[in-house]
Amino acid sequence: MRPASLAILAVLAACSPRSYALRNVADALASSDEGGAFARDDDPELVGDAVPFALKTMEQLADSLPKHAGLRLGLARGFTQYAYGWVQLPADDVAEKDLPRAKEQQDRAARLYLRARGYGFDGLKMTRGIKFDDLRGPDQGRQAALARIAKEDVPLLYWTMASWGAAISLRKQDLDLVGDVPAVAAMLDRALALDEPYGEGALHEFALQIDPARPEGTTPEKQRAHFDRARELQKGKKISALVAYAEAVAGPAQDKKLFESLLKEAVEFDVDQPGARDYRLANVLARRRARFLLSHESDILSD
Repeated sequence: MRPASLAILAVLAACSPRSYALRNVADALASSDEGGAFARDDDPELVGDAVPFALKTMEQLADSLPKHAGLRLGLARGFTQYAYGWVQLPADDVAEKDLPRAKEQQDRAARLYLRARGYGFDGLKMTRGIKFDDLRGPDQGRQAALARIAKEDVPLLYWTMASWGAAISLRKQDLDLVGDVPAVAAMLDRALALDEPYGEGALHEFALQIDPARPEGTTPEKQRAHFDRARELQKGKKISALVAYAEAVAGPAQDKKLFESLLKEAVEFDVDQPGARDYRLANVLARRRARFLLSHESDILSD
């Protein structure tokens, strides 16, 4: 913990009433980052250097506010985003030159995703009394637990299942973890039923990645429908659906023409256009991922 962070918490502790001050700070840190200073930034390295400090500060606050569900949402979201943008993606970049280091980074990303999942379940337990084992058990019990989820809980549900799904994708050899796919899929179905447009297509993007792993599988038509709906909801402001569809669908289908067209559209996207400024950081990272996939096209697509 940095001295500055400890000093901030010490000042807050001296305020009267202390819990009110702590909650105000927690509310500010846990609020959605859509359109915020981080989201508008065009320098991922600058943001990446700042995020760990913010997350550790939030964890310190969480220790003092054991019933603050919003803070758990912020931690689930923050650790998931950091693990993806600043741990997992860089690991892919160095894999060719330093495979052992890449594997270490991927394992670290998985651990961060599982930490995020833990905070998500802390929030779900606080708000709806839902425990981790409730969703890993028989389908009947899982559905009964998810029935307690309301529309206002969808952000917490999303970041819990997104971190869970991301951990599964990195630990495919962990059969116990892979066996949780039905639970993650059930969470997605509940979220879609409650708030289908959430996150401007975030649920549909997630479906592109998790649906192929469902026991019942999926179809090209369903995948295309998720992609089209995500693009419709994004209204030309975000390019993440382009990259997700290229990576999850076009690549595995060995559709070179589609794979290249999607990623080239993402690369050519103007992240500074007025309508997209609130999503600049996400678009910069997505554009960077598109370039990476294009540069490794020969590894993804067969001749």
